[in-house]
Amino acid sequence: MKTQQELKEDVAQAAIEELRRLPPAVVIGVGTGSTVDCLIEEIASNRLELAGYVASSIRTEKKLQGLGLPVVSLDQLTEPMALYIDGADEIEPGLCMVKGGGAALTREKVVASAAHRFVCIVDESKIVSQLGAFPLPIEVITTALRPVSWALEALGGRPTLREGVVTDSGQSILDVHGLQIDDPLAWEDRLNTIPGIVCNGIFARQRAQLALVAGQDGVRRLAVQ
Repeated sequence: MKTQQELKEDVAQAAIEELRRLPPAVVIGVGTGSTVDCLIEEIASNRLELAGYVASSIRTEKKLQGLGLPVVSLDQLTEPMALYIDGADEIEPGLCMVKGGGAALTREKVVASAAHRFVCIVDESKIVSQLGAFPLPIEVITTALRPVSWALEALGGRPTLREGVVTDSGQSILDVHGLQIDDPLAWEDRLNTIPGIVCNGIFARQRAQLALVAGQDGVRRLAVQ
């Protein structure tokens, strides 16, 4: 039986085939996390001739640069990117996701919004029937932690501060337990109205159009119906 790390490597290899379908001189967005780290290593070893990569975090930027891959900033773009590729902490049948386990959710959502298409790469453990088992990451202005926590408790959540974590934008992360995210789009919009929240980890407005899912029997494709 393959380990989770081996499944991550499998889906990273499958993602290379998606990238080979792109015109060579394009820029793509790249997410953050251990599965994306595998992808970046595959991009470097396969010597894909893409024009550049927009990083969703300082971690990803350093990984790309360390392997000699050209990093491009969003303000250098003249048009939306063809593709953004990233992992997820959870993904449901409609390809809405929970993201932010790596504390990069705000930049991930921004970079995803700058691409025409989102391809999610995960192993089969991330597939769920409904979002909410994984605690929902929310980036919060640090001075607003107390009132934001009260608002989340009123919605039925149990927020806990992610100790020792400061985001790339200098803010804090609350991980919210106990939410039943039955309507991801409605939940995303509702959370966006709470003052002090910088970004919540529900990706419904920036949901994936395609998920590549690695399992013991290979990599399968899940597309938006």
